[in-house]
Amino acid sequence: MIKIRKSSDRGYADHGWLKSYHSFSFAGYHDPAFMGWGNLRVINEDRVAAGQGFGMHGHRDMEIISYVLSGSLAHKDNMGNGTSIPPGDVQRMSAGTGVMHSEFNHEPEATTHFLQIWIEPSQKGIAPGYEQKTFAEAEKKGCLKLVASPEGAEGAVTIHADASLYAGLLGDADRVEMALNPVRKAYVHLVRGDLLVNGVLLSGGDAALISGESTLTLADAKDAEVLVFDLAA
Repeated sequence: MIKIRKSSDRGYADHGWLKSYHSFSFAGYHDPAFMGWGNLRVINEDRVAAGQGFGMHGHRDMEIISYVLSGSLAHKDNMGNGTSIPPGDVQRMSAGTGVMHSEFNHEPEATTHFLQIWIEPSQKGIAPGYEQKTFAEAEKKGCLKLVASPEGAEGAVTIHADASLYAGLLGDADRVEMALNPVRKAYVHLVRGDLLVNGVLLSGGDAALISGESTLTLADAKDAEVLVFDLAA
């Protein structure tokens, strides 16, 4: 079964300095039909204005991934981490027993465009943690590159959740097939471009919620950047 979540149907919040599309219910946006998918709880497509950002605030018991699309995101936390996250980097923060952090766009003119992703952990009350890795474009061209997994396999960041995240950059000559476990769930988020997902056309910002399928086929891409999640049911 494949259910399409159109970009235009997502929740939207305009805070002036922050413009955000919500794939699932978040903050002031609530849709009982879209509370998450498997253990994937949040995908927010955020655009942060120059010189603005999220001030210091706290989280608990959540695996949080930042995937920067353009601009740069400055991260600070009470674990002593202070770093910049450019496009191509994947940041994982395990909130665990509690973490305080800020995310800021220090650019004087450019907007920072990124995806904020929350995945429910396999175990609550773990020690907070942080990890950040760079994945070059060449690693993602024409394929699905593993960028986050429970074991940190293939150089991926390690998440404390029963989920794996793949990233791909696909063109019209590319066709990618991935085996799926039909008792689990999958989620395909198209960042940009156009893409056929199991024969269904997605455009930038669209997503496919998949269950009961044994194969994922991505084809007929037009300048596509895609994220694929393998998720606990």
